[in-house]
Formats: sequence, C-alpha cells, structure tokens
Amino acid sequence: MDIAIIGAGGWGTALAAALGGQGMTVSLWVRSAEIYKTIILKRVNETYLPGVKLPAEVRPTLNLAEALQGKTLVLLTVPSHGVRSMAVAMRDLIDSNVILVCAAKGLEENTLLRMSEVLKQELPQELHGRIAVISGPNHAEEVSRGKPTATVVASENRETALQVQKALTLPFFRVYTNSDLTGVELGGALKNIFALGAGIVDGLELGDNTRAALVTRGLVEMARLGAALGARPSTFTGLSGLGDLYATCSSVHSRNRAVGLQLGQGKILGEILAGMKMVAEGVATTRATYILSRKMGVEMPITREIYRVLFEGKAPRTAVADLMARAMKAEIEDIAFN
Repeated sequence: MDIAIIGAGGWGTALAAALGGQGMTVSLWVRSAEIYKTIILKRVNETYLPGVKLPAEVRPTLNLAEALQGKTLVLLTVPSHGVRSMAVAMRDLIDSNVILVCAAKGLEENTLLRMSEVLKQELPQELHGRIAVISGPNHAEEVSRGKPTATVVASENRETALQVQKALTLPFFRVYTNSDLTGVELGGALKNIFALGAGIVDGLELGDNTRAALVTRGLVEMARLGAALGARPSTFTGLSGLGDLYATCSSVHSRNRAVGLQLGQGKILGEILAGMKMVAEGVATTRATYILSRKMGVEMPITREIYRVLFEGKAPRTAVADLMARAMKAEIEDIAFN
C-alpha cells in the first residue's frame, strides 16, 4: 500500500523509520519547517526521536496535499487535540478508497468524544467504514530500533482491520485485530491517567505495593467506564488495556509517568508542562474522563483523586490517604470483567 504518515512527532517518526526500514516508501508530513530541514539534512528527527536514522524510503514534506496524493493508507499520528483540525485539513485531499488509521490516544476535551468519533464528524460518510485505530504498548524509542513489539488495530469494519494488519505487520512489529473499536480506543486513552498516578506514587517513594494496587484498581476503572460506554470489558485485558497500562506505568519512556513523578516530588503542573517538548495526553484525558464518569454515573475514585491533584491543587499524599480511607468492599463483586 502507498503510505502517508501525518505528523512527525516521536510516534509518527518511529513508524516511518520502521516501515521505511523494511523497504516501504513512506511520505512523512512535517508541520515544523525546522524539523523538516533537520530531517532533510541529517536524516534524523532530533527534536522528537534523536539518534534514529531515517532510511531513504522516508520522504518528508511540508505540503499536506503532496503527502496525501495517491495514498491508500494514511496514519494519523498527531496528538489527540489536533485530530479534528487535521481531519478538516485532509477532508478534500484524500480519496474515498483510503484507509485512515488514527494513532492518537485520548479523548477530545470539549466533546468527550473518542478519536474515531471525531473523525466521523469531520469526514464523509463513505470513509467511516475505512477508519481504524492502532493502540498498544508501543514506545516510539523501541519500535524505531526494531525491538519486538505487539499492537492491536481495531475497526468497525473487519476487512479494514485486516488490511491494516497486513500492511503494518513487520518482522519485529506484530499486529493483532480487534472488533471492539470503543474498548481499544478507551484502553489507549485511559491508561495515561493511571500512568500519571503511577508517577505520583514513585515521586512520593511509596513503593511497589502502592504502584501495583493503583495499576490493578486502575484497570478496573478502565473496564468499568468502558462497559458503560458499550465496550467489551475483556478488551481491557488485552494489548490496548493491560498491555499499554503496564508499559506506560513502568517505563522511563512514559511522558505521563514523568509528569506524575514530578508532581509527586512537589512540582507545579504548569511548570512541568512548560518544560516539555511533547504532549502528555493524560492531563487532558483526566479532565475529560472525570467529566465523562460523572455524566455516566460511573465510580472512578482514582481518576477523581488524580483530577483533584491536577486541577484543584490537592496534595498528592492527601489524595493517596483519602483513597486508602474509602469504605471497605469486596474485590470480586466490584470487578467489571464479567
């Protein structure tokens, strides 16, 4: 398939490096003229993926129409807050036979919509069955260096998912399919909330027991909200749920965990975000998910406390204490995986 990658952040650049390294020609749309110039001259995206040489098969461009022309597979790798505006920009530039794969992980803050829902609002009806999402424990730093990785592609159209699976499967990049579009999207988005929490736990030096409890109960919250929104709870035991949750809560590559770590160490959120080059999706997702959980009447106590730390100035140690002081209950009766 003729491939375009829209967005030259870490993940977009990593996918370009991986696919180009297997001999596929890839058009990489770059927003920043400075980053474009660096890639052209040095074949490296020093801002978002330093140290990774891009093969000649990766062809960067600043022109969106040029990147999309004649392409049958488009990977959208911009941050979640940019998905709607990119969909509008691409609407008249893509053919009706294109398959569009969204790699952004988040919820739109104002609408509380998943990314595929945002795309459906902005793109023609005939493209809706050709929309897919990709999610999983996929750190760009490792994928770009050919380390064995698994991911999952989901679409409401089985044939679409199968075509993406075939196109993106590489010797070191194993792609599974899943028909639960809602669950796969929510898994990729919600795990970032608990990565913030895991970072806070580490910043407070509370240890492995606390982090394990947070991750485990966080998974229950993910499945609980997912079930309320029509997802299969079992999806959250897969790559876009448990897999991504584990990786993001434990990895040194995780931006969301890094933000939480600094919060636990006493830094201010605004100060932390001002010093970051890349987007920590979990911050906006926490706000959207907290609002959504209240709207749906779904109990998400960890999410609520992280929201209060981020946006109400609650002390992280107080938030932990309040979670530990909640009313006693049975574990199994409370698990949403039935």
